[in-house]
Amino acid sequence: MKTAEVAIIMGSQSDLKIMQEAAQVLEELEIPFMLTVISAHRTPDRMVEFGRSAREKGLKVIIAGAGGAAHLPGMVASLTNLPVIGVPIKSRNSIDGWDSVLSILQMPAGVPVATVALDGARNAGILAAQILGSQQDAVATKLDTFKENLKAKVMKSADDLEANGYRGAGIGF
Repeated sequence: MKTAEVAIIMGSQSDLKIMQEAAQVLEELEIPFMLTVISAHRTPDRMVEFGRSAREKGLKVIIAGAGGAAHLPGMVASLTNLPVIGVPIKSRNSIDGWDSVLSILQMPAGVPVATVALDGARNAGILAAQILGSQQDAVATKLDTFKENLKAKVMKSADDLEANGYRGAGIGF
């Protein structure tokens, strides 16, 4: 088994429904990853040990999802110099997700966290792959194919709509 290059961590098991979307992208692109629960508030020692040892374990990118106060991405970023991608999660105790978005987005100078949209784990997985692809040609090639497939899917949707007479009051190509 290959050493994980990306870690997907989340504040609680309830975040898995969202965070598995990052895992699905990495699986599709054949990028080895690990996935676990680390709570900044309930398991701070585990978080510190993870953050401080991430590089030595061979990790290259960390995706951290959290809801509510959402301290996990920023706290992990303070413990490592690896890129951290934060996924704000709309949790049952959140203020419509805004608390999570702002907690991750508003990091102090010197402790950056790349932040994706609320519940945007799929984009976090793609961004992690793009970070790896900047140094790994095999990953870059897989991303090229991935993006071409996205384009083909949109073009098929457009063709299907137009074939069924939905041309938007004469506006179209």
